[in-house]
Amino acid sequence: MRPVRSMLVASIAATITIINPAAAQVTQETLESVSTPEKVETSIGTLEFKDGAPSADTAAAVYDNLDFTYAFRAFTDTFKGVSMQAVLEGFEAAGIKDNEILLFSELMDSDSLFLTANADTVYYLGFVDLSKGPMVVETPPDALGTFDDMWFRWVSDFGRPGPDRGEGGKYLLVGPGYEGYLPQDGFYIGHSKTNRVIILGRSFLTKDDPAPTVKVIKDNLKIYPYAPGGVGLSIARYLEGGVELGRNAEPKTPVFHEGTGLSINTIPPNDFSYYEMLDRLVQSEPAAVLDPELMGPIAAIGIKKGQDFAPDDRMKKILTDAVAAANATGRTLGFAPRNPEWFYYENSQWWNPLFAGGYNFETPLPEITKDGAKPYPPTGYKQNDARTSFFYMATGITPAMAMRLTGVGSQYLFASKDGNGDFFDGAKTYKVTLPKGIPAGAFWSFTLYDNQTRSMLQTPQKYPRAGSQNYPSPAAKAAEDGSTTVWFSPEQPDGVERANWIQTDPQKGWVVILRLYSPLASFFDKSWRPSEIELVTDNGR
Repeated sequence: MRPVRSMLVASIAATITIINPAAAQVTQETLESVSTPEKVETSIGTLEFKDGAPSADTAAAVYDNLDFTYAFRAFTDTFKGVSMQAVLEGFEAAGIKDNEILLFSELMDSDSLFLTANADTVYYLGFVDLSKGPMVVETPPDALGTFDDMWFRWVSDFGRPGPDRGEGGKYLLVGPGYEGYLPQDGFYIGHSKTNRVIILGRSFLTKDDPAPTVKVIKDNLKIYPYAPGGVGLSIARYLEGGVELGRNAEPKTPVFHEGTGLSINTIPPNDFSYYEMLDRLVQSEPAAVLDPELMGPIAAIGIKKGQDFAPDDRMKKILTDAVAAANATGRTLGFAPRNPEWFYYENSQWWNPLFAGGYNFETPLPEITKDGAKPYPPTGYKQNDARTSFFYMATGITPAMAMRLTGVGSQYLFASKDGNGDFFDGAKTYKVTLPKGIPAGAFWSFTLYDNQTRSMLQTPQKYPRAGSQNYPSPAAKAAEDGSTTVWFSPEQPDGVERANWIQTDPQKGWVVILRLYSPLASFFDKSWRPSEIELVTDNGR
């Protein structure tokens, strides 16, 4: 045995590398790289560290900055949730309860404050309460809608882009923590992580008339509790045990509230009260409803589930400063984007933050080719600027806003600057030309929005839009070559049809959205392209 052991020891010794002690020494350069000087000049002032330990003033400055950073992120990263809470509180202030519907029977006008809503479709919106159990929503045919949760996360589409494909259907919405029986068939099931879900529905006009569309909505839209033992439970499943047979739930028509002409605010504040609204959202939903990484900054500033939000004077000052800076950031991302991937055409001011990362702000939705859908590889990161920009400007999120499929959903082009790169001045005259063959299978429109409220611009026109529909304003008229030119100015330019003019306010800046409903191939391959919005000189000519 000894010779074997000796051989083993010799073998191990042969594999050991002798390290040169001089080569392993930590250099002075290394020590300097991991150390902190006694004084550090930063954007928050001169910070002092005696032998690496912060002075009292330095610690105070660092903690103020840390709290500011958390408060800043609680705005930019989670504005979408507060936006939803603002819609809920706006509805409550107008007397619209859960499981009731706000219906704009003569379209939404500029009286209400809704982020970038339109005056082209019949809107119907409401909150469905899932806290007592699953709810059924029967949707009308020919809809274009979505269900989102209270953090503005997509739950399900309905209507044309949804599983009912525009025929109408029964949607079973299931809230957090539900462990009861779910049906095997008969429903389209959507799972929500929050106790409320918003229904955001739009329906197209019927031959330029909203009345028949409104009737279809009122005749078909139902909201009622789910009955576990009714439709969807097979007898065979009942015989297996664990669930009882029951009667079908009785469909219930919701209370409808008229929205046209209603003055209602659904936009979050941009002062200290923003955080109070955020706290009300956190208290009303389950503690684990949001990614812990996103909830971390919210908790760090004192907003925690089941606890009072009671910042002291120091913290109130920091929060007030942070919300001002964060609002400035959201506004800058929403009006002056810098990411070239957001712009749809080269050397153009037409843009949309959904182009780069899709509705989830991560990976674009698949490209549609002759061989079918071609998914993009996952990016592995969230495009936070796109998320902040989109939700600062808009309400609602769905894949139908970003999918590249012809004839389905809708596409949007934002413009906040003219062809020269200057912001729009409400006192000046501008024009834009859409070439022949506008790629919208259903219809197209321009809508103007007030820079401050991001809601429809309030002017004597009341409906600040122009488009291919004859309601609520006349359809824009094309020129002999098939192109269509639309003008933006405080007064109707000489020789310009009323249908081709949208009024501006000399005291207000504005932004515009071009909407293409049921977009066509020439939009996606970019063979069709709108002109830039150009400043007009010589008295409007």
